[in-house]
Amino acid sequence: MFGSIGPSELIVIMLIILLLFGSKRLPELARGIGKGVRQFKKAMEDVKEEIDINDIDRELRG
Repeated sequence: MFGSIGPSELIVIMLIILLLFGSKRLPELARGIGKGVRQFKKAMEDVKEEIDINDIDRELRG
């Protein structure tokens, strides 16, 4: 019942965003969001690699 967003809700959200930011600012907003998502994914990969390296280091020493 709760927790899933349907197509009609997405359309309403998109219309509200369009009204708030205007059509000229939407591409800039989308680029900023995309850049933030890429940075977040890279940070998550870096943390995962660091954890894996620490696990291997502990196994070699222990």
